[in-house]
Amino acid sequence: MHAFLDANVLFTAAITPSGVSRALVETSRRGLCRAHTSRFAADEALRNIALKAPEREADFDSLLTSVAVVAEADARLSAWARSVVAAKDAPILAAAVAARSDLLITGDRRHFGAHFGSRLHGVRVEPSREALRAILVNHRS
Repeated sequence: MHAFLDANVLFTAAITPSGVSRALVETSRRGLCRAHTSRFAADEALRNIALKAPEREADFDSLLTSVAVVAEADARLSAWARSVVAAKDAPILAAAVAARSDLLITGDRRHFGAHFGSRLHGVRVEPSREALRAILVNHRS
């Protein structure tokens, strides 16, 4: 299973060592899924860590060793994504689709919440807890 991690999931994983977001990264470390993100998402997460929890930057760098950084989406896919979600979130959705992710994992209820449980261009959008459950169930199958 391929899981795309939004910036807020990466941020939370770095600052909360015992949380669900960290467990999602650990599933990739343990080979239960393939976690990936985009440079856009990784940069956003790092900017927020530098502002809010600079002491966790080393944790973030360590986490990224278990998360592949995929290419950004092309212009056509990016335009489609802007028609579905807010412009600031379109690069996340577009990159998840371009990477052929099974899941787009995000904690952004405001901009993605209406899409939780839905498939957008083949990618299922889920909050962290539901995504972790789906990865674990899929691995047992």
